[in-house]
Amino acid sequence: MLAIDLVTDSILPLHTSDTIRKAQDRMAEFRVRHLPIVNEQQFLGLLADTDLISEPDDQTHIGALGLSLINPYVLEHQHIYDVMRLFYEQQLTVVPVLNATRDYLGMISVNTMTEYFATLVSSTDPGGIIVLEIANRDNSLAHMAQIVESDNAQVLSSYIRSFPDSTRLEVTLKVNKLDISSIVATFLRYGYDVKATFNHTDPDDGTRDRYDSLMNYLNI
Repeated sequence: MLAIDLVTDSILPLHTSDTIRKAQDRMAEFRVRHLPIVNEQQFLGLLADTDLISEPDDQTHIGALGLSLINPYVLEHQHIYDVMRLFYEQQLTVVPVLNATRDYLGMISVNTMTEYFATLVSSTDPGGIIVLEIANRDNSLAHMAQIVESDNAQVLSSYIRSFPDSTRLEVTLKVNKLDISSIVATFLRYGYDVKATFNHTDPDDGTRDRYDSLMNYLNI
C-alpha cells in the first residue's frame, strides 16, 4: 500500500487568502488540528491550530500571519509505514502527499489511517489472539506460522513489539480460529512464553461443570 492509495479528497486544503475563522471551522468540522496550505498546486506548509491562537481577529487572512509553518509530507510512492511514522513522530492529524515535483496531491487524515490500520491487523475478522514473549534470537515467524497451521488454522496478522534495553520481543498473532487451546498448548510444548490470549472461546459446553457438581453431590 502506497501513500497515494489513502489520499482523501473530502478535506480541502487552505489558501493564504482564507481567513482564520474558515481554518478553525474546517478543523472543527473534520476534527483535525492541522491543515495544509497550498498556492494552486504548490505546498506551502502545514498549519496547526496553535498557530491561530494569538490572533484576536478571526477575519484575518492566513497569509497575513507570521506563521512558523512545519513542513512534513510524504511522496506519493512512499510506503504507508512511512506515513504511520510521520503521524507518530510529529503527532499530526493529517499528512500531505506530494508528487515528485513537490506538487500537492492531497492529504491522509488520521481517521483514514486508523481505518486502514484496522484492516491491516485484521481486527474485524473473527479469530483468537495469542501474545508471545520470545528472545530476539528466537524470532522466527515461519516457525510460529507452522505451529498455527499444524492445527488447521492460519495467521491473519502479526506484529512485533520491542523493548528498550532488552533482548526480549513481544509477538502478537491473530489467527482465524476462536478455539485456540490446542495452538496455545503447542506453543507451550515448544517452549514459548504465552503471555496472554484474547477472543478465546472455551470449547467446554458445560459438561465439566455438571460433572464436578455431580461429584460434589456424591461426596456429601
